[in-house]
Amino acid sequence: MSERRAKRPKITRGEDDYMPGNITEIELHNFMTFSKLTCKPGSRLNLVIGPNGSGKSSLVCAIALGLGGEPQLLGRASSIGAFVKRGEESGYIKISLRGETKEEHLTITRKIDTRNKSEWIFNGKAVPKKNITDITQRFNIQVNNLTQFLPQDRVCEFAKLTPVQLLEETEKAVGDPRLPVQHRDLISKSEELKKSERTVKSGRETLDQLREVNSQLERDVERLRQREHLLAQAETMKKKLPWLKYDAKKPEFLEAKRQEQDAKMKLDEAAESLNELMEPIEEKKQEKAERDAKCKKMNGLLGDNANKRMKLLDQDNRLDVQVRGKYNEMDDFKKQEESRQRRISKAQEDLRTAELELANLPPYEPPRDKIDGLGSKILELQDAARELRSQKSEMERSLDRNRTAFRQCSDKLKEMENANNKRLRALQSSGVEKIFEAYNWVQEHQHQFNKSVYGPVLLEVNVSNRIHADYLEDHVPFYAWKAFITQDATDRDFLVRNMRSFNLPVLNVVDERQSRVPFKITEEMRMLGIHSRLDQVFDAPDAVKEVLIDQFGLDSSYIGSRETDKRADEALQLGIFDLWTPENHYRWKKSRYGGHVSGTVESVEHSRLLLCNVDAGEVERLKSQKLELEEAVSAFEDNLRAVKSELKNIEDQGAKLEKQRHGRKYY
Repeated sequence: MSERRAKRPKITRGEDDYMPGNITEIELHNFMTFSKLTCKPGSRLNLVIGPNGSGKSSLVCAIALGLGGEPQLLGRASSIGAFVKRGEESGYIKISLRGETKEEHLTITRKIDTRNKSEWIFNGKAVPKKNITDITQRFNIQVNNLTQFLPQDRVCEFAKLTPVQLLEETEKAVGDPRLPVQHRDLISKSEELKKSERTVKSGRETLDQLREVNSQLERDVERLRQREHLLAQAETMKKKLPWLKYDAKKPEFLEAKRQEQDAKMKLDEAAESLNELMEPIEEKKQEKAERDAKCKKMNGLLGDNANKRMKLLDQDNRLDVQVRGKYNEMDDFKKQEESRQRRISKAQEDLRTAELELANLPPYEPPRDKIDGLGSKILELQDAARELRSQKSEMERSLDRNRTAFRQCSDKLKEMENANNKRLRALQSSGVEKIFEAYNWVQEHQHQFNKSVYGPVLLEVNVSNRIHADYLEDHVPFYAWKAFITQDATDRDFLVRNMRSFNLPVLNVVDERQSRVPFKITEEMRMLGIHSRLDQVFDAPDAVKEVLIDQFGLDSSYIGSRETDKRADEALQLGIFDLWTPENHYRWKKSRYGGHVSGTVESVEHSRLLLCNVDAGEVERLKSQKLELEEAVSAFEDNLRAVKSELKNIEDQGAKLEKQRHGRKYY
């Protein structure tokens, strides 16, 4: 019988009545509700008594944090900065422990600040946290053991422990440090023993079954041996059968061989006769080849002559048409000449009549002064008309230049304001060099897909609010914005093969719609300033929206206000693990093992893709230039119309004066 294990050695108290590892002094500065506090616990049971809010739990929190505990252990806050007194930047916790002897004192100091930074000091020297952990393990101080250290905010967790868990935690707290290890080994050995017993029992049952099966197999083996013997006899018979067939066919073979020799002799005789007959045939073939060459040459000449004949016929047709046209022109000229002769005859007759009337009129002296005055006015009008024509030409050139500049400005402004081109350029400038080629390829091959193909995703998403665009672009990873989306597995495979050269991802939407968390803002959320969810702030085709929500959890990300930013820690109580505010992005994650919740805070980055704008100054400059050109074109058109009207008036006046001068000169 093995020797009984010795009991755990009893730790005796020193002359000062303290045990090694006892707390002898606690000093707090700017910690939670305390500005400064110094406390010296006694050597045995210590009670901290006071009304609610007096700082009892704060003292317990200081002990846990000062001895290496984390904020999550206390169940109050997730960051160490939350324990700094409100309105202060930093504070510290200083705890003194009794060493192995009365003279040995161990001092642990933890400095904290609102930036969630901690600094550990042991006996006046900065040390890493591992050294502090070694000291607490040395004295068996377990701040994470609920049976040894039970914070007020974690009483409910202690109540949930099962008897087995309570036993394990108690062993860790008060027993021999080797006891939990031995306990676990005992449990493991017990499970292995039960497993071995089940294995032995199963093996015995299997052995009995195999013995029964073996007895059945022995009878089957005997029948199999008989079958193999019969098959061997059948195989022997199969081998004898070809020899019997050979003996039966051998006489036929010898007869066929004799006939073959006779046929060969006849073939040789026929070949000799054929050679004698081939000589005249070859001569005829040669004659035929010569005649074919001559025929080919004659056919070539006939073809050339036919081409020449066709050209001559075409030329004859063209000349015939030209001749008929000339005859028609001659007829027209004859008719015109006859008409001209008639007009000449009539004019000569009118001239004779006018000369007769002129001879009967008294002598006439034209008014030279008035004619000269009219000539001066006509010259002035001609100069004015010449000046106006010059102005008109210059205005027309200026108008053409302004119209061209206006059209170019409008085209450039339209191009810069085109949202698709802007977003494609934004992707290209972000490193997706072949995005234009990929987009054009998909558009050109849409007819080859079974269902509609969308993409890049950036072109399909429309966000009207700039702040929401910042949230959405930060939440969805960059690779998704440049991806194409298919709705059919065949389309996906086809597109993946063709997108390899462009180095772009392809996402496929499944037909089965998953159950969605319904969009609902509770009264508690409204009071906290939460007003929307990330899947509600953008428009996109159903397939695109389905992929973004499925893969990136947009239906679990909520949007709050600046008021929410101040009270962000309360969002976790509403079951929200992802929260956006104008300044920060909050994420919380719950541990699978201990149930602890950890959080991260990131600042919100401004959107570079969804609201990618061209140079605002350039757009405003182009708009201003377009307005100026439009006004200039309108002004030039008005001035040009005025100049044309004035020029027409001057030309009309000049024509009237010229007519008057002509009348005074000859009448």
